[in-house]
Amino acid sequence: MPRKSYIFNSKPVFNPPKNDKKRSSFINYAMKKASKIDVARSILNYTLLAINPKTGNILPRFRRLNEHRACAMRAMVLAMLYYFNIESNLVEASIEKLSDQCGLSTISKIGNKSITRASRLIKEFLEPMGFIKCERKKTKSFSNYIPKKIFLTPVFFMLFHIPQSKINEYLLEYKKHSKILKIIKKNIFISLKDQKIILKLDEKCARNKILNILINFYTKDELTQIGSRGLKKKIDIEYNNLCNLYKKTINKFKQ
Repeated sequence: MPRKSYIFNSKPVFNPPKNDKKRSSFINYAMKKASKIDVARSILNYTLLAINPKTGNILPRFRRLNEHRACAMRAMVLAMLYYFNIESNLVEASIEKLSDQCGLSTISKIGNKSITRASRLIKEFLEPMGFIKCERKKTKSFSNYIPKKIFLTPVFFMLFHIPQSKINEYLLEYKKHSKILKIIKKNIFISLKDQKIILKLDEKCARNKILNILINFYTKDELTQIGSRGLKKKIDIEYNNLCNLYKKTINKFKQ
């Protein structure tokens, strides 16, 4: 039987799930870079030494990429990037999920699924070449270790010319944005009792009351992050919101 006749889906392509959440700017940037370069024919695939992940020894007899495995790699690289967490370096998807969305999974006549094509690419090429690292667990049904978690290494990003410095730059911006976003998402809740008290006070006393509520609401670190200008702006917003609410209530009763 010719070799090409038993390869299922000889041209696999990564198909991300529909209506999924938007990816970060870094993920979009990295996927765009990876799409423009043939990662399966990168010079790294021929110059890097393959290492046995268990022993750390060089693998003298190492099978390089044939065309079918090269096609699988092109799809898998994009899938891994799509589910990449820049903070932990973790690919937040199982091998089965990656295999399914890359069109690498097969179903037998009796209905059994196989993800061998994807798992072999990981175990026999991507990991020995140092593009990924895997944390393993031993299952009860199999004697061999199977990857539990997949982590992308800096060498993985070298496949499409993204240096570690660029990753660090995005990571710093991501952490800064996440921290600020976390603070902003905290909704100020002024109880009905406090609202009535504030509305009876003159503007200066009302603002001081709101300030005390804000101080008790946020942590010290969050207050430092907000800063004095940010705090003043929040006081203005809350005070104006209460005043507008009071005016609308009065007008409603007048009607």
